[in-house]
Amino acid sequence: MTISRLKLACGAAFFACVAGAASAGPIESACNRSDRDAANRALCNCIQQVADFTLRSTDQRRVAGFFKDPDKAQDVKMSKRGADDAFWDRYQAFSAQAEAYCGG
Repeated sequence: MTISRLKLACGAAFFACVAGAASAGPIESACNRSDRDAANRALCNCIQQVADFTLRSTDQRRVAGFFKDPDKAQDVKMSKRGADDAFWDRYQAFSAQAEAYCGG
């Protein structure tokens, strides 16, 4: 590999890393901003990865709101609406998978 190709490859890798770091999902961002003692970048990133595989984007934004206002989660859990029940089922599945995968 020539030096110019090596520089190009290194530059591309750098920009890929920067772009990936700059595009944190809603749950990762909310987790990183939270004041929870256990929250750290690695854990928040792991939780977001699980969310990306298990939750819809609208669900992710809703879950992100729980970090700022945990009472919202209780309101959804106690709701009698069918849509809230379906969301809560997805949220519980996500939570269990995040705990198993991330150790959180």
